[in-house]
Amino acid sequence: MPQSTALDWAAIDTVLLDMDGTLLDQRFDNWFWQELIPGHYAQANGISASEAKVLLAPKFRAVRGTMSWYCIDYWSAELALDIAAIKRSTLEQVDYLPGAQEFLLRLKSSGKRLVLVTNAHPMTLAIKNEQSRLTGYFDACYSTHPFQAPKEDDAFWPRLRAAEPFTPGRTLLVDDNLAVLDAAHRFGIAWLRAVRLPDSGRPAQDTGGYAAVDRIAELI
Repeated sequence: MPQSTALDWAAIDTVLLDMDGTLLDQRFDNWFWQELIPGHYAQANGISASEAKVLLAPKFRAVRGTMSWYCIDYWSAELALDIAAIKRSTLEQVDYLPGAQEFLLRLKSSGKRLVLVTNAHPMTLAIKNEQSRLTGYFDACYSTHPFQAPKEDDAFWPRLRAAEPFTPGRTLLVDDNLAVLDAAHRFGIAWLRAVRLPDSGRPAQDTGGYAAVDRIAELI
């Protein structure tokens, strides 16, 4: 895999972009699931926040990387909490990563087909869009939930291509999830870039063999 982050934009027709950790700051999601939800769960069950974290950790591990992991309906039922309502109550904390909006504006005027592809539940996408107005930058937006497979699953990519025709050899995918990049690589997407700083409050992550940028704005 290429280690240079340089892109031959003339060889790219379609740009597929992840949402959380690529365009929006994953700091919100990490706080939401690691601090806020355990706090609500603790209050609802009459236990301490530290006890709640211990109880929730195996529940999270059991479904990580599956469709359930990204499904607020699943977690609302599993935890007996209204996840969507809690998320909407914290809407003002949803924010872009530095430079992401400028990147989107420049790309929107470039003539490339710009497509959002997120594992987030459609309701999560809708809630975050209320704050970020993210979807207005895109030609098309897809949550993986109607496709019944997350981006990490090889089954997802031919289903996406059936709904959104693109030429893998002339397509760029930017994502912070290495398992997603692995699946896209197996599908034949030629241009793959990883994001090292998906959470503005945490150190850079290891991106393995993928060419990577700290933030997406560095790609142009």
